[in-house]
Amino acid sequence: MYSTDDEYFDSDEFREMLATYEEAVSQGQPVFLDADELAEIADYYQMTGHADQADEAITLALSLSPGAVMPLVYKIHEALYYGRTDEAEQLLDQIIEKDSPDYVYAQGEIMLAKGQDREADAFFKDQFKTMPPSEYQDFIIDVANIMQDYGYAERAMQWMKRAHHEDSAEYKELMARTLFGLGKYDDSEKLWTELIDDNPFSKRYWNALASAQFMNEDYSNAVESSEYALAIDPEDPDGLVAKANSLYRLGNYEQALEFFRRYSEQVPDDEFALMNQGTCLVNLERTDEAIRMLSRALETAPADSPYLPDIYQELAFAYSENGRYDEAIRWLGKTEPLECDHVQVLVVKGHILLAAGRMKEAEACFRDAVLASDSPHQTLLRIIVSLYDNKYVETSYALFKKFFLIVPEGFAEGYAYMALCCYDLKKWDEFLHYLKEACLLNPKECQIALAHLFPEDVKPEDYYQYMITNLKK
Repeated sequence: MYSTDDEYFDSDEFREMLATYEEAVSQGQPVFLDADELAEIADYYQMTGHADQADEAITLALSLSPGAVMPLVYKIHEALYYGRTDEAEQLLDQIIEKDSPDYVYAQGEIMLAKGQDREADAFFKDQFKTMPPSEYQDFIIDVANIMQDYGYAERAMQWMKRAHHEDSAEYKELMARTLFGLGKYDDSEKLWTELIDDNPFSKRYWNALASAQFMNEDYSNAVESSEYALAIDPEDPDGLVAKANSLYRLGNYEQALEFFRRYSEQVPDDEFALMNQGTCLVNLERTDEAIRMLSRALETAPADSPYLPDIYQELAFAYSENGRYDEAIRWLGKTEPLECDHVQVLVVKGHILLAAGRMKEAEACFRDAVLASDSPHQTLLRIIVSLYDNKYVETSYALFKKFFLIVPEGFAEGYAYMALCCYDLKKWDEFLHYLKEACLLNPKECQIALAHLFPEDVKPEDYYQYMITNLKK
């Protein structure tokens, strides 16, 4: 039986029930389980990627008890997952036990799925007023979980503040997820670490820790955490994609490609992983393979995929690397009707036009990008880096000189790239000056721009001291 990392589904009690069910089904015998038990089995099948078996179990449950709460809640969740809120409301009407907590939760979930978070919050508060004190804690935790599941972390935290603090794994996990949703990754990481101390064999906890570290840009530790998850289950999709993402951010494209590939073997219809394989191939200068992989990602992606703009941009980069600049621009044009960062697209278009030697057209794109940008300094920085990447090193150097005169106080970006320009131009005094600034202000940018100049065991914040020490030798 598949290990789900879920305490109940991995319990002897559930395993025995599942075995009884599967034996009856395989032999064509009657199934002597109630509707709630069959809904649990459907949940298990759905969690483990066996959609057909899940449908069979839930269909049987509804045939035995047409108005039962749990099978109908299962169907409501399924309808909401696919955005079918009208169907979810129709299913809700079929529930017989209107006083069931799960009926109440389903009502609120439908509101949240429709984007009615204020209405849902007010609804839950009204229901809370009718609860006996003995049920307060369970109701609060359940509502906070629902709010967090639907992406309303602030509302989830407001509900958590009503709860009594618990030392239970369930409470800590919900708090860790809510803190993550609020962008408080350090606090979330601490709680996941506590949970791991109590249960070091939970791949779910290790993957959650890896996610918090990834969002904190602590990619090396994120890789390590994902490796613990994979030690528990070598083919765990969450562990595979967590490690792949972190390896990619570390610039280890060869290994990242391998882990994205392994993830795609487990989840073949995920266009995100296919796209990232293509991106890795672009960075490895295997552009023909990249185009084939990105085309596959495009074929796999649904019409409303949020990754379409990224796929189009990566295809543009791949065709540009192959010298097919007009084709690259054509792919960028496909982003125009989509919701995306159109300023970024203009910068990419300018970058490709620079590579094609079409300087005037590139300048026009860059000008339009700055004028359209809500953060012109960030856009200017991307443009100057694009000039550097296209071998306009002296132009990039001159623009950086002007750039640092106009950026607001406290702006901490660009110094590492300026140090790189100075290094290439052999302006050693200026190189050391900007390297020192970069190490003090933005070690992460140092690693991105300058890591290739230093041994792997030297921390980015120590690049300046390492250089000074070695110059004295």
